Amino acid sequence: MAKSIYLIGGSKGGVGKSLLTMATIDFLMERGESVLLVESDTSNPDVWKTYKDSVDAKWLNLDEADGWIQLVNDCDSKPDHVVVINTAARNNKGVSAHGETLSSTLAELQRKLVTLWVINRQRDSLELLKDFMQAIPNAEVHVVRNAYFGEESKFELYNGSKLRTTVEERGGKSLTFPDLADRVSDDLYSKRMSIAAARQDMPIGNRAELTRWRNEVRKMLETVIHA
Repeated sequence: MAKSIYLIGGSKGGVGKSLLTMATIDFLMERGESVLLVESDTSNPDVWKTYKDSVDAKWLNLDEADGWIQLVNDCDSKPDHVVVINTAARNNKGVSAHGETLSSTLAELQRKLVTLWVINRQRDSLELLKDFMQAIPNAEVHVVRNAYFGEESKFELYNGSKLRTTVEERGGKSLTFPDLADRVSDDLYSKRMSIAAARQDMPIGNRAELTRWRNEVRKMLETVIHA
């Protein structure tokens, strides 16, 4: 069995996909895994720019059929690499149109597709997830409530929804992604520092906050990432 594919989704801008992608890469690297990053945000490829010198990294347009074809070929060529896909804000259209290219090849690739779907507290996060689950029904889906938008209890639309029931009946988990202080996350983005580099180079107070957050993220990811 080849390594798993982890797709970080959400389809909306600003929900926290990039930070979760960075955290996932950091988690896998700490475990000694070889990582293939696929960056599909062609407008703002921040994760690719941050990690292109640390891991194998591809920059693909998953709005188009060619991008999905190349994604499958890249997954096939590196079976010993865990694949992490950072999706763009508009990606649901590409998934609906071309996602079958990946979905139909998972068995031959001998890979499992695991989706970490990041949500805020708005209804469209949930509607977009419904669309994704219909487009790629064989994906394992976990919902990630981004605590930047409030504590877990404030995600009322999701917490009491039929969608949550559906996700959990299919074996998915409902997770909460811990908040990171703005001054630290702003440094990561503005200086395009990997989490590992930031742990060495940031001021001591910032490093302490990053370490606290990273430990909380590890606890969350350990429940869903098994490489």
